[in-house]
Amino acid sequence: MAQSEVRGKVPAVEDTMALKPQTSAASGGSGRRGGGRRAGGAKTERRRRRRRVLRWSASVLTMVILGTAAAGYLYYEHLNGNIQKGRRSSADDSKAHRTQPNAAGQTPLNILLIGSDSRNSDENVKLGGSRDHRGDPPLADVQMLIHLSADRKSAAMVSIPRDTRVDIPKCTDPDTGKVYPPTNDIINVSLARGGAGCTLATWENLTGVYIDHWMTIDFAGVVRMADAIGGVDVCVRQNVWDHPTPRVSGGSGLKMRAGEHKVKGEQALQWLRTRHAWGSDLMRARAQHMYLNSMIRTLKKQNVFTDTGRLMDLAEAATKSLKVSEEIGTVKKLYDLGMQMKAVPSNRITSLTMPNVRDPQDGNHVLPDQANAAKVWQMLQDDVPFDKNGEKSASKPAADKAEPTRKPSVDASRLGVLVQNATRTSAEGPVPQRARAIGQALAQQGYVRASADTTGSLSEDKTVVRYPSADLEGDAQAVAKALGIPMGSVRKSTDVSGVTVVVGADWRTGTAYPKQSAPKAGDLPEGSDAVNGSDTTKCMDVYDVYRW
Repeated sequence: MAQSEVRGKVPAVEDTMALKPQTSAASGGSGRRGGGRRAGGAKTERRRRRRRVLRWSASVLTMVILGTAAAGYLYYEHLNGNIQKGRRSSADDSKAHRTQPNAAGQTPLNILLIGSDSRNSDENVKLGGSRDHRGDPPLADVQMLIHLSADRKSAAMVSIPRDTRVDIPKCTDPDTGKVYPPTNDIINVSLARGGAGCTLATWENLTGVYIDHWMTIDFAGVVRMADAIGGVDVCVRQNVWDHPTPRVSGGSGLKMRAGEHKVKGEQALQWLRTRHAWGSDLMRARAQHMYLNSMIRTLKKQNVFTDTGRLMDLAEAATKSLKVSEEIGTVKKLYDLGMQMKAVPSNRITSLTMPNVRDPQDGNHVLPDQANAAKVWQMLQDDVPFDKNGEKSASKPAADKAEPTRKPSVDASRLGVLVQNATRTSAEGPVPQRARAIGQALAQQGYVRASADTTGSLSEDKTVVRYPSADLEGDAQAVAKALGIPMGSVRKSTDVSGVTVVVGADWRTGTAYPKQSAPKAGDLPEGSDAVNGSDTTKCMDVYDVYRW
């Protein structure tokens, strides 16, 4: 029997006679088999056993680490696989431009949140309560722009009512390739004319604000998210029951007593969908703003971003509920967005609804209140905070400088300039001969080759000067200076072949561009129905027909 087989026992005489002498540095080469040899062998064996245990422990630990890492990777990939993605824009061109970086090189972030009324699944039909519309293209009943300031210290949430009549651009459905021609219709149908990318393009053309990403969520997604959060606090001043009446069919089914309540699941969806009980679609936007502000406060209190279990539940719900533009189609990017929003103090978050007026063509629709809405869009473009709770900015964006930054490539008398009449709005027709009047004003400034475009009237909220290539940027800036147009309104565009002045609805009279006062932080226009994110006193009033 070999020594290794006795596991430290003292061998019998017959066994020791069978052992062969061994020579090693430790024994000094004597080859003797006395008691000292046996003791040394036992110590060596114990050392070997310890090494075997350590090797086994290290192997098990390595397997655990690798297994945990593999499980984490697989779960991360599982979450990524949950996310549905789509193209950012469905339109060929955009009238929007990116905001110039601030002094630190930072730019704002704009995300369009779209609530879809899709009833193309059993779950959504059950929650939406209208089987007749199963299979119909979804409409964008909730549309809200989330604006994160360049320094990430303030945020804004701006809603456009679903029944706002606007110009919807030409869009191509990215899934079917179907091309939808431009039209004038209420904004919620944009989702059915090329998906979320068409809604984004409609917003950009209306506001002039560049939108980086979009997110859509349907009925079932709202329920999942509300459950994952654990409920959101809301408030009503009177008992409310949003149910069908003899005069008005439908209703969300929301029923609760006056006071504060924590809503989740289907009741949260009912709160967000309620319209009749609040009196109008405009009041529904207010209720949605109150819900989102409360949700953000709830997440901040729960510290969900450092609670692994809660974070996993929220991640599972979010990735199953949201469809996003492809640029943010990973868990990491969505998490980073969430962390940026979380960092904004509640009193620096402001929600509002686009100022609007009744549509003279249809009393059920509204139009943008031209001057007041334009002020909101200007504040977003210039990254001016909607609240007054931050530090005052000492500098303006570089784009607002009055002087040109590039030299003209040719003399004014040799430059061809096209002037377009874009003074038409949804509420008013174009100003006759407007392009001709501005063309004559340019001729008096030395631009004798300026001419009016007679192909038809366009619609632009703001006057802009467009140019097709970098070599004409200085010429476009010189034209803008001659008319008193701000340098921030000089933009490169692929839809023009030369320097083009587009006279917008903000310049309907006169030949000198009207001076625009720079918007100030918190200086919001009338009719915006603003709600601050830290305000916990807001309650919804209930239209008397729906009280009980």
